[in-house]
Amino acid sequence: MEESPNVPPPFSYRFSPNVPELLQALKCSLAISTYQTGKVIIFSPKDQDSLVQLPRNFNRPMGMAISGNKWAIATRDQLLVTSNAPGLAANYKPNPNTYDALYVPRVSYNTGTLDIHDLSWAKEKLIAVNTLFCCLMENSDEFSFTPIWKPHFISELMPEDRCHLNGMALKNEQPKYVTALGATNTPRGWKDGMLTSGILMDVDSNEIIGNNLPVPHSPRLYSDGLFMLLSATGEVVKVNPETGKYDVLTKLNGFLRGMDRVGDYLFVAMSRLRQGSSLFKEAPIAKESVHCGISIIYIPSGQQVGFIVYNNTVEELFEVKALRNTLRPNVLNMDKGVHQQTIVTSDQVFWTEADDNKS
Repeated sequence: MEESPNVPPPFSYRFSPNVPELLQALKCSLAISTYQTGKVIIFSPKDQDSLVQLPRNFNRPMGMAISGNKWAIATRDQLLVTSNAPGLAANYKPNPNTYDALYVPRVSYNTGTLDIHDLSWAKEKLIAVNTLFCCLMENSDEFSFTPIWKPHFISELMPEDRCHLNGMALKNEQPKYVTALGATNTPRGWKDGMLTSGILMDVDSNEIIGNNLPVPHSPRLYSDGLFMLLSATGEVVKVNPETGKYDVLTKLNGFLRGMDRVGDYLFVAMSRLRQGSSLFKEAPIAKESVHCGISIIYIPSGQQVGFIVYNNTVEELFEVKALRNTLRPNVLNMDKGVHQQTIVTSDQVFWTEADDNKS
């Protein structure tokens, strides 16, 4: 049966007319992770009036971290580290003379299924929120992970998702604040009352500084303060860490999770709550959560000034990251072995020919 001509193709989206020009002015592209469809998707300005979408397959991608030339992606059971080799981009055979950055897989840490959420670079180490074990962790060459911190109320590290630790903010390249859906110490104990039992913690003091939060996610510490998303109410808030109180910067019609910033602009990832969702059907935002995409907030006014919204296919996002100083980046996954045809040294790059006939 042929599709109706009125049905948009998969992964179709719409955007406010100012987004391409804004991204060009900010000299960045945007990357989102969507575990629901198993993709990392890059949005880039094709010109001042149009965007281009580049999807790449990854196995349940969630947290992402970018530092300098390095881009790390947490998947179902791996931490994948890619590195930008712009010299390879011009000769990328499927689409030459198109990209100004090409992120190539360099290292893969086989972690096992840890349900890693937020991910950040701290100098040369990756620090991640290990949600399954309710701790912060570093990547390890020897073990699945190296734990570096846990909430004081977690009695032992067990693969039981006791409090749904999910978000992390760094200060001076060290973990400073984390969010969780409850101060609970039993397997998935956070599910009871989770819509109003979220917490914000100070890592240094191991103290709870914010209580009764409606599903907090994505704490981010910037030079002008601590920002956070309250997913159940669709609110972007600015927090006073001394008191735990917060002011609402803006409210959006989406389940918010994932945030990055360039200059005075916040990029916030919105998810559309699935019909019949048992976890969040009673959330205040449930009926209004009709959009999945990226909302662009101008911080001085607190107003949404742009958006990218999916028409279909994509309903749930986890993270959004700005890829700075690149207007047409590409990233290779490990599906078809294209990355194996790259050789990168400190001062040269090469594409090699695939040869399956060698013994």
